[in-house]
Amino acid sequence: MKPNRKETVRQRNRNEDALFGAIEKLKDMSEIRSFFKDLCTPAELQALVDRWQVVGLLQQDLPYRRIHDMTGVSVTTIGRVARFLSDGFGGYATAIERGNDHHASRKKRTSH
Repeated sequence: MKPNRKETVRQRNRNEDALFGAIEKLKDMSEIRSFFKDLCTPAELQALVDRWQVVGLLQQDLPYRRIHDMTGVSVTTIGRVARFLSDGFGGYATAIERGNDHHASRKKRTSH
């Protein structure tokens, strides 16, 4: 967070809600991709992609050093992702669960 920012918790929450609401309204992967490419610098977007990749690798119970060797993501960042995966706000768990549901429902649809 920026140290000179004069924003109350209420204002910050309202601003976050506006951002999250904008994402929620996007219709498909193409719109989401375009939005994030507009919103983030290439380095910021890569950091988000890296963290999400780390989530998947942590789910496979790979050691941090192995994940680092595979991705180039720092062991510190891997540890941070692991901490939020187990003790965070539940966002990773929800996305993982829904992603698995999505893949399961796609398999059902394509196997008929």
